[in-house]
Amino acid sequence: MASEENLMASEAVSEDALLDGRLKLRQPKHGYRVAIDPVFLAAAVPAGAGEKVLDAGAGSGAAALCLARRVPGCHVAGIEIGRDMVRLAAENIALNGLGGRVEVVVGDIARPPPGLGPGSFAHVMANPPHLEAGRATPSPDPGRARARVEGGADLGAWVGFCLAMVRSGGSVTFIHRADRLDALLAELHGRAGGIVVFPLWPGGSGGPAKRVLVRGCKDVHAPTRLVPGLVLHRADGAYTQAAEAVLRHGAALEL
Repeated sequence: MASEENLMASEAVSEDALLDGRLKLRQPKHGYRVAIDPVFLAAAVPAGAGEKVLDAGAGSGAAALCLARRVPGCHVAGIEIGRDMVRLAAENIALNGLGGRVEVVVGDIARPPPGLGPGSFAHVMANPPHLEAGRATPSPDPGRARARVEGGADLGAWVGFCLAMVRSGGSVTFIHRADRLDALLAELHGRAGGIVVFPLWPGGSGGPAKRVLVRGCKDVHAPTRLVPGLVLHRADGAYTQAAEAVLRHGAALEL
């Protein structure tokens, strides 16, 4: 008979699907829940078979799993400060048969565990908290607050960690709020080049982009490019064919 603790845990978690059911994801029923951001983040990472990728702030493993499913042979390590999310990530890795290729460990980007060696990854991706501390009211739910509002590590610390972990010439990829693009580019200035800014346009009724994908390469000297990006919704509110290719079929984004 299941223990009361295990029963309570199962009642607090839902099992959902990504990539049109090709990935299963256990996540909290309440608090922070995965939307489309980690799927688009994983789609923007130019990883190849045999390469090592780091997912900074891996949560329950959504981005790491999407990338591992898209790129057979790549290996994805994740670091996540929330022990509850790391436990879910381990369950999700096993649930999707990706043990040996994906691993998420408990760790703080301000004090990374010894197993994460600087410069040892071909690519690093991150979906950092999007709101500045002191300029947003944190959610009463600890998991949601941790995912959405910067804590002890601000945007500069996230960028610094990602650049420290990637090898020279390797890529760092972020998904962030469009209204913080200036701050993100300022942190990358002089430390990464060949930067590509890829807006995710809402479409439908129009309006400005709320999210941007930003990718650059460490120690590379090349100009920044603003590319057309991708329109998410048709006029009727349904996803566009290009968005569906990523969200349902796990297609890569060409930045």
